[in-house]
Amino acid sequence: MPVGKVYLVGAGPGDPDLISVRGLELLSRADAVLYDALAHPALLDACPNAEKRPVGKRYGEESATQAAINAELVALAKAGKRVVRLKGGDPLLFARGAEELQALREAGIQFEIVPGVASAFAASAYAGIPLTHRDLSSSVTFITGSDREGKEWSPESWLKLATATDTICVFMGMRRIEEIMSAIIAGGRNAATPVAVVQWAARPEQRVVTGTLANIAALARAEDISNPAVIVVGEVVALREELRWFDNRALFGKTLLVPRPAEQGRVTAAAIRARGASARLLPAIEIRAPADPAPLTRAIAELGQYDWVLFTSANGVTRFMAALAAAGSDARAFAQAKIGSIGPKTASALHGFGLRADAVADEFVGEGLARAVLLKGVPKRVLLARALLARDALPDLLRAAGSRVDIVPVYETVSADSGESLRAHFEKREIDVALFTSSSTVNAVVDTLDDRAVELLSSVTVASIGPITSKTLAERGIRVDTEATTFTVDGLLDALERHFSAR
Repeated sequence: MPVGKVYLVGAGPGDPDLISVRGLELLSRADAVLYDALAHPALLDACPNAEKRPVGKRYGEESATQAAINAELVALAKAGKRVVRLKGGDPLLFARGAEELQALREAGIQFEIVPGVASAFAASAYAGIPLTHRDLSSSVTFITGSDREGKEWSPESWLKLATATDTICVFMGMRRIEEIMSAIIAGGRNAATPVAVVQWAARPEQRVVTGTLANIAALARAEDISNPAVIVVGEVVALREELRWFDNRALFGKTLLVPRPAEQGRVTAAAIRARGASARLLPAIEIRAPADPAPLTRAIAELGQYDWVLFTSANGVTRFMAALAAAGSDARAFAQAKIGSIGPKTASALHGFGLRADAVADEFVGEGLARAVLLKGVPKRVLLARALLARDALPDLLRAAGSRVDIVPVYETVSADSGESLRAHFEKREIDVALFTSSSTVNAVVDTLDDRAVELLSSVTVASIGPITSKTLAERGIRVDTEATTFTVDGLLDALERHFSAR
């Protein structure tokens, strides 16, 4: 059996989008992933077929020994596997990546190193603190505040460092922040020097406390700041209020419930993280093939006879094209038929299959798509590929104009079994916003919460993607706090930002 290879990959500091392109590619092809506690869990979505093993080490908690991790890496590689060792931040900066590489070299295992964004770089950038500045700092020192096990802490190095550099970045220094700050002052640094402590950098949980060498320890303790954190010492810290951009946004730190199907939910979660918020993925609905596949099979066989084929969701596109492929056909089966899309997301899904939408609704509802099609003339025969249960505004308008419309279910939505977990998150007040992107998500969540739906949803901000979803919420007795004017996820998040900014 050929020996495998180990890839030492930096996961970055927090935001999963900060991983390198090379790191993401290796995750997608990995057979096994050994990951640290500080690697963002969303990164594991990139390796759905890999064996995943948590090996993170946290101070004071039971965790795998370094020797055990080294042995696992060697054993997996010798079994012929492609192994990703996913480490928080950069794998060679105040990490034990070098020790793992030495063990691999000794065992004759090939390896590759993929750098990552170090936590100090992320902490400074996401706190709005430049590490250098032409007028304030021309030198930076990185130092760890966590000593090797069994080694007694000594202040001598801190005394020397105090005035030897402009900016000091201390990794994992919260356990000894009092001693470290005192030693830097004793070394000659002005006690009024600005200091910032950044916890959970580049994540919605990020917290920043600012002060001076004299008082930062007390301020950070009062705010219960602990590791993982980076301490930044230097005049550059004073620029934070001017350059702050991440943790002062309208949605920062808020937790948004995403009750969409799993795959769509992950895409929505990425858009939410980009706004500085957290996504709580609890699929309230699942997408399934229709119970009766005969209408879809028949429609595919007759595809060339339609003037228009209309899609009202990306799910419909994906399911229809999968059925087309299963029938041994491809995009050529559309022949001369024109294609209509209810919005840009659906049009993008079509593009992924090499298809271009001839009509895209300017208002992302069935009425909008009907108008877009009729502007190009009244079609004789139309195929509408959609969910089993959906509004009939689109086919009704086309039929009223004189078209024959065949409605073909390509999928159906059913409630997912997330009831106990969903209720628990509301009861523990772990949700700030309930995000509703369709009537089906509304009905599934309300049905799941049952007789407590109105009570629990009244305790959070309720956001609706558009008037149809808002109408369903109102029919179920749920108050709508904000509604998108552009009926997309980005439009909904824009509306939420306006809502919280106004408040």
